[in-house]
Amino acid sequence: MHDLPKPFWIPLFPLQTVLFPDGVIALKIFEVRYLDMMKTCFKNQTFFGIVGIEEGTEIQSPAQPDILLSKFGTLAKIIEFDPIQPALYMTRSIGQSRFSLLQSKREKSGLWMGEVQLIASDPVMPIPDELSDTALLLSEIISSVEKQGLLESQLPFQEPYHLNDCAWVSNRLAEILPLSVTQKNHLLMQDNPRLRLDLIHELLEDGVDLNSTLH
Repeated sequence: MHDLPKPFWIPLFPLQTVLFPDGVIALKIFEVRYLDMMKTCFKNQTFFGIVGIEEGTEIQSPAQPDILLSKFGTLAKIIEFDPIQPALYMTRSIGQSRFSLLQSKREKSGLWMGEVQLIASDPVMPIPDELSDTALLLSEIISSVEKQGLLESQLPFQEPYHLNDCAWVSNRLAEILPLSVTQKNHLLMQDNPRLRLDLIHELLEDGVDLNSTLH
């Protein structure tokens, strides 16, 4: 196993959602702090970090001067960059490595910066028979949405699909389940992808309505 790099600083993009490794996220960029950041990241092919907002809102105001960022996040790399207007970019980014957020600070521009420590990639782990229904469910959802021609807009997954891998299946389901940022981060922080898929299996058995996110 390769040693993980030492902690380093990256720009952060706080959101009311969570990105998982190999997941694709579409972002409409119009705020000056993010326009500059995304343009630089795309030009230099560098990463930014997506972290969940557990409390508060990104909109700064005297009543809400700060936000509570999740302690875990995911590196994101821009794969599509469309500057529709000078002050409007349409972007798509793909999730890379998970990280723990060691500390963060907000610059004068309002841009968040974070010192992050990368987390080792999930090991490839075949899906056990007792959890095979989760992979079947995901496969059926992908097929259904593909037939409707809505894959990119509703389920922005990127091929190849690894439907027999605990990490890939658990990550894709975790992205589309109607869960809170805190719940999604609890899944993100699990180092064992089999355990992550176990937790998702329990959520589905408890009646979490996956289909509600697809309409």
